[in-house]
This record gives sequence, C-alpha cells and structure tokens, in this order.
Amino acid sequence: MSGNSERPRFEDGKDAQALRTIGEVTKALGVRQHVLRYWEEQFPALQPIKRAGGRRYYRPEDIALIAEIDRLVHHEGYTLRGARQAIEGRSDEGESAGPVVVEAVIPAHDVVSNDEIMDRLRAIRAHLAQALVAA
Repeated sequence: MSGNSERPRFEDGKDAQALRTIGEVTKALGVRQHVLRYWEEQFPALQPIKRAGGRRYYRPEDIALIAEIDRLVHHEGYTLRGARQAIEGRSDEGESAGPVVVEAVIPAHDVVSNDEIMDRLRAIRAHLAQALVAA
C-alpha cells in the first residue's frame, strides 16, 4: 500500500469477507511475515484466527487493523507504542470517531498588524542608534 487509508486489494478472486493466510496478507500489504507476527504480540486487538498447526487466518477487520498499523508506523513515523496508543484511543472513542475538529479562536483584544510592529522596531532601532552616538 502507498500510505493511504484504502483497504488492500487482493487479486485472488476471493470474496472481500474471506479469511486470508499470512502469506496473502503480507503480499497485499508489503509487510514481512515476521513483522506481522511481532505486531500480533504488540497489539492486543490483532488476534487472527489460529487453526490446527497454528496456521493463521486473518479476518477483514484484522487486515484493516494491520493496514492502519502499517500506515502509522511506516508512513507517519509513529513508534509501536505510539501507534498502539493511537489505535487504543480510537477504539475507546468508538470506530465512528473521526478527526478532531478545531475551531479558530478570535482574540478579544486588538491584533497588532505587522506594519505596526515594524514601525515600533524601527523606532527602537533609531533610539538605540542615538544612544550609541551619545555614548
């Protein structure tokens, strides 16, 4: 994947809700198998189905979580701890929680323009220059 939030595409003709093997997931996401197994230890929410012989099968929600971890760690520069906290925070707020909207705050007092600041600085410079000449 290229760092965006879209789901990986599997070109195997299986239904979108089909279970995927670790090989299929790593091929679609470009994440190595040993990294994926390590992430399973580090992210409690990542719990693939394990069948006889320990073979892993990933559900669509597991694959979406892996894609999110990959985006946070490899594309946005999060540490594993930071990614885990971001994901746990998101699940605490509910899956529908979107980005935080921040409204602009307009100060109650008058805002000084850049021209006024420059005029004040020029006056200070002139005052300091006179002080140097007088000294």
